[in-house]
Amino acid sequence: MRRLGLVASAAVVLAFAAPSTGVAQEDTLVAAFAAEATTLDPTRYSAGVDTYFIGQMFEQLVKVYPDGSTQNWLAESWELQTGPDGLPIIDVKIRPGVTFHNGDPLTSADFEFVYSRLKDPAISRWSHYQANVSEFEIVDDLHFRLHFSKPDATYVVNNLQLWAMPKKYFEEVGDEAFGQNPVGTGPWKFVSRSIKEELRLEAYDGYWNQEHRPSVKNLVIKVIPEDLTRVAAFQTGEVDWIDAVPPAMLADVKAMDGVATASRVSGNNLYLALDLIPEDSPFRKLKVRQAVAHGFDMDAIIESVLFGQGERYAEVGKGSTGYDPDLKLYDYDPVLAKKLLAEAGYPNGFDVDCINLTTPREPNIKEMGEAMYAYLSTIGIRCKMQNVEYGAWISLGRRAPDTPALNGAMYATMWGHGVPGDPGIPWGGHLHTYAPDGGWGSYSWNSDASLDAAIEESNTIMDPVAREAKLREIGKIKHEQVLGGITTYRPLVTFAWREDKVDYTPWPWPGFWRNFQEIGLKK
Repeated sequence: MRRLGLVASAAVVLAFAAPSTGVAQEDTLVAAFAAEATTLDPTRYSAGVDTYFIGQMFEQLVKVYPDGSTQNWLAESWELQTGPDGLPIIDVKIRPGVTFHNGDPLTSADFEFVYSRLKDPAISRWSHYQANVSEFEIVDDLHFRLHFSKPDATYVVNNLQLWAMPKKYFEEVGDEAFGQNPVGTGPWKFVSRSIKEELRLEAYDGYWNQEHRPSVKNLVIKVIPEDLTRVAAFQTGEVDWIDAVPPAMLADVKAMDGVATASRVSGNNLYLALDLIPEDSPFRKLKVRQAVAHGFDMDAIIESVLFGQGERYAEVGKGSTGYDPDLKLYDYDPVLAKKLLAEAGYPNGFDVDCINLTTPREPNIKEMGEAMYAYLSTIGIRCKMQNVEYGAWISLGRRAPDTPALNGAMYATMWGHGVPGDPGIPWGGHLHTYAPDGGWGSYSWNSDASLDAAIEESNTIMDPVAREAKLREIGKIKHEQVLGGITTYRPLVTFAWREDKVDYTPWPWPGFWRNFQEIGLKK
């Protein structure tokens, strides 16, 4: 009944929204995102949503192309070398002629400045990503080397980690002012921002890449979290492009005249985290974790709640590094789940806090979590639901020295594996034991010494074939022991745009397909 009501409401909006002449100025394209960033500073970003916005203005050394290949970007070239001590060196030559939006040239000193911020845990949530870099050596203005204290494969697979930020400008204006008026090298430069309302950008005339760049002068990104409102704005012509088309409305949006859509696996892997930290946590028992894995019908949720817009996965998504086709998905079996709970000492089940995200980080994320927790309540895992918005959700999940993790809760969450995908960094964050000094386990609620050692070893294997074999080994153990969360699905995110007005090529990163590297208005 609930599903029918949602579909009916969507149909009403599409059928009765009045046509509009639009409010945009000439040579302006208006897009709408469902979620808002927490920061516009690449050294302070907390999660994938931030990259939707940061990725328009800031760039990295390498970039993932629409076909999934990784190509040199701000790096004209880079090479993995071995130093005289036998340790790795990444030797980078910067593309000449790149300038920041304020006209300053991009130099090695700018990357050294970013490195110094990214390695500082008081600034960056991901300081552990820089933990194995022992020295940043500037050779000249366009040439630098990263010296490592030990091999670090994830540094390579994560686009060489570093963003381009202007050291001189940052030091002139300061931290707070930079966040309010950011300057990067990207195709779009900052104009203004009204938090939770819109971000205004302008195409950068001095942009270095003439082949892949926007062809429209102005871009307005509106933040419209309400699904019906976002689609209505698209239908009336108030916006030209939207992300996160609601699954219930997908067929109606596709049927609109002059509209094109693109559906992509988002690169964001969702899972259900279980807090094993408290000594009295039921989730410390394998049979309880197995009961949870068999206790909800993910296939039915994908079909009925997500309207088919999801792809199940077992530990690693298809096409990603370490994917193992031999790992079988946990099937829905409530009888077996109840039996496992009884064998674990919980014949009458137990009560537990269940944290659920309400902000549409992915389509129907709130409804998906509610359905999953409702299933689990029927097998005896009785959920005390806590619906929270994005900022609070991020804070609840993040480990810190003075917080007792989740107090035994379940937590519907996610970690982007990227496109085409690699689990090395996510597993270091939510599978490895929390170790603040080493940067491990920033969102981890379990502890297994053997898996910790395996993850740390995989991080040092620079040979791609050997590393993939190690990742498969870890994935198998993780799956059998139900550790690091129960994998649920990878969302299919759909974008829609006015095909008769907008010329658009989806780029996967930064921003999980929301990167406006090539977009414009048709003449």
